[in-house]
Amino acid sequence: MSQRSCLSVILAAGEGTRMKSAMPKVLHAIAGLPMVAHVVKAAEAAGATGLALVIGHGTEEMRKAAQKFAPKAETFVQEKRLGTAHAVLAAREAISKGYDDILVMFGDTPLIDAGALATARQKLADGAAVAVIGFRPPSPTGYGRLIEKGSQLVAIREEKDCSEEEKKIGFCNAGMMAVAGKHALRLLDKVGNKNAKGEFYLTDIVEIAGAEGLDVVATEASFENALGINNRAELAEAEAIWQARRRREAMLAGVTLIAPETVYFSHDTEIGADTIVEPNVWFGPGVKIASGAKIHAFSHIEGATIASNCDVGPFARLRPGADLKQKAKVGNFCEVKQATIEEGAKVNHLTYIGDARVGAAANIGAGTITCNYDGYSKFFTDIGEGAFVGSNSSLVAPVTIGKGGYIASGSVITESVPDDALAFGRARQKTIPGKGKELRERFASAAAARKKAAE
Repeated sequence: MSQRSCLSVILAAGEGTRMKSAMPKVLHAIAGLPMVAHVVKAAEAAGATGLALVIGHGTEEMRKAAQKFAPKAETFVQEKRLGTAHAVLAAREAISKGYDDILVMFGDTPLIDAGALATARQKLADGAAVAVIGFRPPSPTGYGRLIEKGSQLVAIREEKDCSEEEKKIGFCNAGMMAVAGKHALRLLDKVGNKNAKGEFYLTDIVEIAGAEGLDVVATEASFENALGINNRAELAEAEAIWQARRRREAMLAGVTLIAPETVYFSHDTEIGADTIVEPNVWFGPGVKIASGAKIHAFSHIEGATIASNCDVGPFARLRPGADLKQKAKVGNFCEVKQATIEEGAKVNHLTYIGDARVGAAANIGAGTITCNYDGYSKFFTDIGEGAFVGSNSSLVAPVTIGKGGYIASGSVITESVPDDALAFGRARQKTIPGKGKELRERFASAAAARKKAAE
């Protein structure tokens, strides 16, 4: 198998009108990744050495997106929607390059597993000309049936054309198939459009190949593998299935999810063994967590790197560029963006750290803010090793707090602080004896006067 070349032709030209969206259907995301990108990943994992995307609606948007998730893919435009065989032939140029195997896939089946595709390819390696992927849905109603005689697949029959006996068949067409490259164009060119819709159906190549005496077989995949997405309700169902798979993988790899059904991963989340994740945690794209971390409830993490034995949350937000070193702590109601929290540093509560470095073993008090933005540009704050920043302090960037520096609570710091220095940045307190009582009496008298006037 590893020596056989393979082209994956992914059909992604459908408009997806039932999505009720201006965006092409296949660009709607599962786990933060367009569903067609999930299909691409499965094809690559199954050994595809070439990718051909057949696109239509939202052509430029599709091309732009493909540059991110499939930069090496060739794109072909299906100008008119004349059926699935017609769509595959839009990629004629790629098919004609002489690949051993041709995988035909659909951009709206994001849960397809690489194993199911590899099984179909193996059938070609064993001598079949066509291998159709089938599945057994809870109810076969509405699906095309796979008609077999012995080990051979002889036809794919749409339900409206099935006999009463054929309607009892539970083995249904998933739409995806593998075709031997040496036969692919010849079989596709023989597909006609003498049907009610005047379209060219890919399924017809089963009978065409059979009539030539070629081996045509069916392989079986799970129902989930074949799940196609047509509307947002089905998109949510697919998301739920994907998340359930990923949660199970994480737990089997040594991650503790206290309430698995409440934790949401992205397609590229990396999480180490012995990490504990409490309920209601959301991982956006680009998160890497080493072993032994603890992520407390209701935290929102995206584009962040978390080293071993870190402690995050509850109710923490780590934005892109947050980099927590070993044993760092970012506590409740804290936000960190584009900042490094060095080993053992603590940002415990009610704090914003942006465009900054917090040195090893430094302590950031509650309510501290790095004032990093002046409305036009971002500026950097550097907080040295072992520094102590008192509660409710504002550090106006660009500014440096030296190693061992101490910032008094309530300070506004606008100038850099040397190593081991103490800095105050607040008005001097003034206390006037008896003034509090005088103010209360004055305010009470004024309130009584207003009430009397209102009556």
